[in-house]
Amino acid sequence: MTKPRFVREFCTARDTAHRLSELEPVEFVPSTDSTKPSLFVDTAVHFQTIIGFGGAFTEAASVTLDKMPPHLRKEILDAYFSQEKGNAYTLCRTPINSCDFSTGNYAYTEVEGDVGLDYFQIDRDRQSLIPMIREAMGLSNGKLKLFASPWSPPAWMKTNGQMNGGGKLRPEYRTAWANYYVRYIQEYAQAGIPIWGLTVQNEPEATQSWDSCLYTGEEERDFIRDFLGPALDSAGLGQIKLIIWDHNRDRMYERAKLVLDDPQAAKYVWGVGFHWYCGDHFDNVQMTHDAYPDKQLIFTEGCQEGGPHTGAWEPGERYARSMIQDLNRWTVGWVDWNMVLDETGGPNHVGNFCSAPILADTKTGEVLYQSSYFYIGHFSRFIRPGARRVACAKSLDDLEASAFLNADGGVAVVALNRSEHPIDFLLKTQGVQAETAIPAHGIKTFLFESARV
Repeated sequence: MTKPRFVREFCTARDTAHRLSELEPVEFVPSTDSTKPSLFVDTAVHFQTIIGFGGAFTEAASVTLDKMPPHLRKEILDAYFSQEKGNAYTLCRTPINSCDFSTGNYAYTEVEGDVGLDYFQIDRDRQSLIPMIREAMGLSNGKLKLFASPWSPPAWMKTNGQMNGGGKLRPEYRTAWANYYVRYIQEYAQAGIPIWGLTVQNEPEATQSWDSCLYTGEEERDFIRDFLGPALDSAGLGQIKLIIWDHNRDRMYERAKLVLDDPQAAKYVWGVGFHWYCGDHFDNVQMTHDAYPDKQLIFTEGCQEGGPHTGAWEPGERYARSMIQDLNRWTVGWVDWNMVLDETGGPNHVGNFCSAPILADTKTGEVLYQSSYFYIGHFSRFIRPGARRVACAKSLDDLEASAFLNADGGVAVVALNRSEHPIDFLLKTQGVQAETAIPAHGIKTFLFESARV
């Protein structure tokens, strides 16, 4: 007698109590010819390998944590990094120097003309940011990959003489700035924090009221080819994953082409990073993969802009839709912005307040889990590093889905319903099917064992 095969179901849905809640399993039965809406998973067809999911360590996140009592600080970090009861984050980002979600501008050397980096020190980061990162590393059992991004060089290296307001890197400081990344990696290593990757520049086309620096595609290419790539190699850091662009999807293909069509620059580049703040443009993600299949794609930042949005449901759906669409177009890692912010959506030194999956109310001492926390968890908890995306075909427009084969032979399927009505459908895989449904404005993760690995 054939042993029954069951599908575990985890659900989050608006207007219900379900928040990553495990439901009763459903059973696979032999497939029948049916016109009912379906989601077909083929684990024999493999695509990219996933490296992980996560968020950003910022000074805003760390100082907000510092204001919470110890048991709530631990709760928040567990909620993100615990492999057993949290979102099991394994891929995170952190700024080099200050960003808008710092409590003020700062650089690791602010001494005018310090091209030898004789005054370079990371003492500011040691106050709050580094302790948060080290706690998270401990909770992740050594599985955390961390990449770093500069928002701006020190003010004295820039054409506008300040970290805010755009400006450019002065050409005479390109060597010193390249060595700055090297020194940062070395100092963090001495602090017990290995850096896995770097982006060249956060949002290189944006003149912001906060920390920012502009590069044309040609300037980014030349800086990588002639300065940053060689500096990393000379320091024995050629293994660092170098990521270009780190801006919106709208221009990612055009900007990637400017760098990657130069073989001498491309040899240093691991992948292309992108954000979501300027329309969807998912086709540009696919196009970038198709044109440069040897380079990896990684979503490096996204958040719900314009304040904390406490209790709102739409942000969670925005996250899940983006994650599914990006993953289905060869993205290997997906990284949120601030992991935790206070009740205002800050702190932020220029008032650029945003939401975060967890808001910590520093006035009342409450931990407020937002819809985005649960929606991200439907991916990060169940799609583990080393998973392969597999074929996933749906027969209904309102059903959005992606499927993955984990290294242990388990299959994780994430299905999203952003419509106003529940969706009944058949989950199908090799020769079997299971009847299931997703509530209106709901998401489910399905787990089952593959019949073939």
